[in-house]
Order: sequence, then C-alpha cells, then structure tokens
Amino acid sequence: MTARPPTTVYPMTIYHKPNCSTSRNVLSLIRESGVEPEIVLYLETPPSKKKLRELSKAMGMGARDLLRTKEAPYEELNIADPKWTDDQIFDFIVEHPILLQRPIVVSPRGTLMCRPWERVREILPA
Repeated sequence: MTARPPTTVYPMTIYHKPNCSTSRNVLSLIRESGVEPEIVLYLETPPSKKKLRELSKAMGMGARDLLRTKEAPYEELNIADPKWTDDQIFDFIVEHPILLQRPIVVSPRGTLMCRPWERVREILPA
C-alpha cells in the first residue's frame, strides 16, 4: 500500500503501547492510510473510568472484554472472580492500565479493539 500524505481531516485516536507489535502494526496501517492519529500512551496516561465506559459502549463490549488476562494484576487481584462488577473492573483498569487490552482505535467510522491488527481496516478512511 502506498502511503497517502498525512491529513488531519479524519480524526482518529489509538490507545497505544509502543512495544506491542499488534499496536505498532495498527499504527502503521493508520499512517499508511494518510492519517496521523492522536496517540494515547495509555500506560503513561490511563483513560478515566468515564472514558473506559464510553469506549466499551462504543465497541459493544463489556468491561471484562477490555481485560488482558495474562497480566500479573489480573491474577494477583483475582479479577477472574465473577463477583466483580463492570464498575469495579473499570476501577482495576484505571489503577493498573496494563490490564487494558490493546490497541483500541476510535474513528468517525467506529471504535474497535483491533485484534487481530488487520481489523483497523474496517474503520480507516474510505
């Protein structure tokens, strides 16, 4: 794919972890489409509880769907226990942002958890 010149007329945001290959692949595809997205380094600047609710709703996912189950806090805090409410799970993610599944991309065409990374094509500019 030939990269288009960067544009700002198509606002996109990626919740990004630079050392994650999936996240890097998604960012590369976005840039190849001619868009320079807003990059949220969510480990440094975690999304608020309100933002997590908005993202999960926009993706049609529950709070548990946003969790990375292989991370240490997941086991240490026993988050697999069904007693935890969505509200409590969002609190865990805010407190331990490593628990947030990634990358999440927001665009005018929708909000997606881009796993596999090719899914981002669904919301790139036409």
